Amino acid sequence: MSIVPKETIEVIAQSIGINNLSPDVSLALAPDVEYRMREIMQEAIKCMRHSRRTTLTADDVDSALNLRNVEPIYGFASGDPLRFKRAVGHKDLYYIDDKDIDFKDVIEAPLPKAPLDTSVVCHWLAIDGVQPAIPENAPVEVIAPPSDGKKYDRKEDGLPVDIKLPIKHVLSRELQLYFEKITELTVSRSDTVLFKEALESLATDSGLHPLVPYFTCFIADEVSRGLNDFSLLFAMMRVVRSLLQNPHIHIEPYLHQLMPSVITCLVAKRLGNRFSDNHWELRDFTASLVSSICKRYGHVYSNLQTRVTKTLLHAFLDPKRAMTQHYGAVQGLAALGCNVVRLLILPNLESYLQLLEPEMLMEKQKNEMKRHEAWRVYGALLRASGRCLYDRLKVFPAFPSPPAHALWKTNGRIVTATQNKRKASMELDQQPPQKKVASDGPKGVVPINSLPSATMATGDSNMGPSSSGHVNDESKLGATIKEKGDKRALKMSAILAQAWKDDLNSGQFLFSLFELFGESIFSFIPVPEMSMFL
Repeated sequence: MSIVPKETIEVIAQSIGINNLSPDVSLALAPDVEYRMREIMQEAIKCMRHSRRTTLTADDVDSALNLRNVEPIYGFASGDPLRFKRAVGHKDLYYIDDKDIDFKDVIEAPLPKAPLDTSVVCHWLAIDGVQPAIPENAPVEVIAPPSDGKKYDRKEDGLPVDIKLPIKHVLSRELQLYFEKITELTVSRSDTVLFKEALESLATDSGLHPLVPYFTCFIADEVSRGLNDFSLLFAMMRVVRSLLQNPHIHIEPYLHQLMPSVITCLVAKRLGNRFSDNHWELRDFTASLVSSICKRYGHVYSNLQTRVTKTLLHAFLDPKRAMTQHYGAVQGLAALGCNVVRLLILPNLESYLQLLEPEMLMEKQKNEMKRHEAWRVYGALLRASGRCLYDRLKVFPAFPSPPAHALWKTNGRIVTATQNKRKASMELDQQPPQKKVASDGPKGVVPINSLPSATMATGDSNMGPSSSGHVNDESKLGATIKEKGDKRALKMSAILAQAWKDDLNSGQFLFSLFELFGESIFSFIPVPEMSMFL
């Protein structure tokens, strides 16, 4: 049974001029009309869904008709939904209410505004925190909150419009409590076990990224006003390391705020105000921190290591800086790698040691604290130069070790022989007892090289016609051993030539460091390389 009644078929037939359509034909056409309608509507719904819409329009029906190669329906191109009205006296008959439009009114109506072309325009939302007064930005009175907390405007037709004002980013209560607890532990309880657990939480927990700008501001403020508090500065650097270790935090946008605080803890003149404060350890820790930052984020910021290197080199070469600042600069440059030491520290090493030597002597420097600081700088330079020397010597090729030897145990002493010769001797062991290698008589050593020739010289009948085969085998074996020995000698000579070629510059480098540091530089040379130079 079709949902399309036969009366509808008859009405449609009469609208196209067929007045004598029989009821049987109308009843037979009704199911086919229903099938066609369902097919068109399914295609129209597909077009609607591909357009990411939830309202079916006449354009979707036209698209479905085009897919079925059917001429579209004209006169229903309006984007507004169609409004049907029920015909008076008919329960299931609807029609579209079309209004009559006077052409005079259409001609005298003003032209609509021309649509704007699609374009992209850039403008500044704020410059250094100040919003510029340009037409693209909202005026100041709109941004300012009204007295009643709401702002209303009116459209051209008089309808009120609610304007949503910009709001500040608000942290959740849990993140606020977390931040307060971490800052409290860092400032006042940095020597407790709870602070270590807090550092582990900062290094592993996810969901802490909204707190990164707050932590960077906190670190910058505390470092700038807490240079006399050694424990606070060390705690701050440990917090920085934990933030850098967290894989769930993208800290790259905040490095420009963190680096000044980190560099301050490395090259500041004084860190702490007590003699018991081990600020040398803090500077070493911060140097490793600077190295890890440059290695991890150097590919993101191409000028990061360059700027850090310039800052440290300026502190190292400035004679007006304190020895503590020179120590931090040397440790920072050494942590950046041996290439930085070779290019920046070693060319200035001789002239710097000439200025440093008077500060190290008791006769010229009476202040014990300054003398201790000078020796600290000397030790930092020695370690940096020694590591550079060690890295230079590591490029030497490894010398080939002698081949493994086989061992024979007899009633006498131990006899050594190569593997190939051992194979030949095993053949001799298969001879009669009187021809064995070692007897039960007096203890002694039997020359291995003489065994094959001695055996052939006996003229034993047991050898028979196979003696010539043994001669050929021994000659081939000797030729193979000789060929391998020649190749090994060539390889050894090539390795030695390259090693001594590299050793020429390394020897000069070692000699120059020996003139500056004396025998102390020898502790950085490995034992095999030391034997070469000695």
